[in-house]
Amino acid sequence: MYGVVSSVKRDYIVDLAKQGKRLDGRVLDQFRNVSVKTGVIKSANGSADVKMGNTRVVVGVKIQHAEPFPDTPESGVLMVNAELRPLASPSFELGPPGEEAIELARVVDRGVRESNAIDLEKLGIKLGEDVWAVFVDIHVLDHDGNLIDASALGTTAALLNVKPPKDEAWTLQEFPIQKRPVAATVLRINDKLMVDPCLDEENVMDARLTITTTEDGSICAMQKGGTGYFTREQIEQAYQLARTKATELRERLK
Repeated sequence: MYGVVSSVKRDYIVDLAKQGKRLDGRVLDQFRNVSVKTGVIKSANGSADVKMGNTRVVVGVKIQHAEPFPDTPESGVLMVNAELRPLASPSFELGPPGEEAIELARVVDRGVRESNAIDLEKLGIKLGEDVWAVFVDIHVLDHDGNLIDASALGTTAALLNVKPPKDEAWTLQEFPIQKRPVAATVLRINDKLMVDPCLDEENVMDARLTITTTEDGSICAMQKGGTGYFTREQIEQAYQLARTKATELRERLK
């Protein structure tokens, strides 16, 4: 997910950050333009197209019959998959999912699962034999940084867009989504914290911290990336940033 930048560009980005500035003119706590469109994949039960600046992600949701997991025989199943295609970035390669794709899928999955965004207990059909499975597929079309936030927002938007399958086994009046988790990633470059990093900023970061929250600001998932660290004070600052920005992003879901 991260590449190499020249030492000249690296120094330039770091110097800008020290001044509270960024490559594209934003201030440190400002997201790029964000747009969300839903219902973009007609063959899916739910879908969303999210753009954050030049980053673009499309998410599709399919609902199908499946066997339950042995430890939760009465509950539905959630599966999240991420596809990073060479079309989106020269750093992506064809083949089985790499570490970047696996991390992206897991962070999004954790946000949905740990927030109880979907009432999976309502998706049981026949105890121990048949349940509804919710398959979330994330497709990265353009990569210019902050794939996690774009993918998480797209996933929540797609889940809110779900139309139940036309199947006699479906007895619910509507899809049981009950929370709207949103991820906000905070990057540290030297001692400066910033949100919604572009790709060049990700490539020179010391560390990043993704915090997923629900509507009331409760944390349901966290993921650290990079080789650097966050102090306790910086983590507290990152949470306040993430909570504020998640509220702004959640407005796009309306």
